[in-house]
Amino acid sequence: MSTLRIAGLRTGYTDLPEACMMKVAPTPVRTPHLIALNEPLADELGLDLTEHPREHWAEFFAGNRLAEHVEPIALAYAGHQFGHFSPQLGDGRAILIGELTDRAHQRRDLQLKGAGRTPYSRGGDGRAALGPVLREYLVSEAMHALGIPTARSLAAVTTGTPVMRDGVKPGAIVTRVAQSHIRIGTFEYFAARKDLATLTTLVRAMIERHYPALTGHPIPALALLEGVAERQGRLIAQWLGVGFVHGVMNTDNMTISGETIDFGPCAFMDHYDPDLVLSSIDRGGRYAYDQQPRIVAWNLARLAEALLPLIDPSTERAVALATAVLEGCEARADADWLSVFGAKFGLQDTQPQDRALMQTFLDLMAAHEVDFTQGFRALAKAIDESQSATLSALFKAPAAVLAWLPAWRRRLQQNAHSPGETRTRMLATNPWVIPRNHQVEAAIVAAEHGDFGRFERLYRALRQPFAEHPEQHAFTEGPAPHERVLATFCGT
Repeated sequence: MSTLRIAGLRTGYTDLPEACMMKVAPTPVRTPHLIALNEPLADELGLDLTEHPREHWAEFFAGNRLAEHVEPIALAYAGHQFGHFSPQLGDGRAILIGELTDRAHQRRDLQLKGAGRTPYSRGGDGRAALGPVLREYLVSEAMHALGIPTARSLAAVTTGTPVMRDGVKPGAIVTRVAQSHIRIGTFEYFAARKDLATLTTLVRAMIERHYPALTGHPIPALALLEGVAERQGRLIAQWLGVGFVHGVMNTDNMTISGETIDFGPCAFMDHYDPDLVLSSIDRGGRYAYDQQPRIVAWNLARLAEALLPLIDPSTERAVALATAVLEGCEARADADWLSVFGAKFGLQDTQPQDRALMQTFLDLMAAHEVDFTQGFRALAKAIDESQSATLSALFKAPAAVLAWLPAWRRRLQQNAHSPGETRTRMLATNPWVIPRNHQVEAAIVAAEHGDFGRFERLYRALRQPFAEHPEQHAFTEGPAPHERVLATFCGT
């Protein structure tokens, strides 16, 4: 296999024991073709794309070429999947091809998804179809543009090799970039094996990498639990704020870094429905929109269980210390929700009593099947009473929301900001465009037939989600009845 010299790229996770990973090279593909290259992200990573011809980059992002002096690896982890523990999962179709330190001096992983079989493939082919690759590219970059911590997409290639996924589909690979790919399930993997030495090393490495302010804490494992709980709780509140449903919040899909990761059966809601389930495999509604705060607390409890032996030699005392952290999750979740939704409603210095006012509006949106994104965008403009009709027209019975607006406007009078400043802040918080399910699906279908124009136009719109560009208006519209996507699927 030929190699490329790429400045700064090195083997990742050299600070972790060998038990955390397996060395494995990507399986070469037939005819790699670069279909998307995130040049701003490449610059952020310090990658000089002029160092090599475009066709060489295509071969690198397909796994046909490797970087010099870098050993690709697949990571080991376990996980609770829909509440049931699987003691060995691991990267079954993802291969880490190196690590960079970006311009902000932060370590970032480069990982190929769909690069072929690994020791953890569990009988799978290790490949990815074009559809899930384009979905991950669009949704992850949209999340970044919305200001939400997330793994990102650096490149996408078609492979020239079809895969079998409900029929024959074009094969593809996405290059994913993240602060790290260590998950709650990584800790569960070694806890299940009672490998306390590796658990101790993992705790130290994750504090050093993601939570350096916690260095020197008398109980490092407890400090890490607190740090992860804070970040994960905030992340879920941000998901709720844009109507995002992850769809598969298994512990192997929740990172220690607090980034959104694994864009499989995920989606942004159209009309507001707190019970919304969009995953084809979530038949019990475990990962519904409004269940996500409860599930993150459940997942954190699994992390706490894995860390108990490192928190205190006495199981009783370890449980008490971990429980104290977990009991703080509910109060933190309330505070995070108030912070995120207070900003959406334009409220300055949000107070607990504001929840009733905000919840009434949300209940009205649910009852009248109002589009979540359009509703909040119109609310921002309804600060001006002359714009009330634009908002009320979204409701089946306009009088209901018109009766609510005066109480909201009175509350806004407590802001130190002027109405104009509040409107500007709300428009910078409530997006104009999101990756709507039917638009993403339309882009995928066109691409599967060789037309990537719709994908490129949607991607351009998603990079500036708060800016109103009239030529992109079609991407802001909800689906017609025949366009509704009622379920999304895992990319495996």
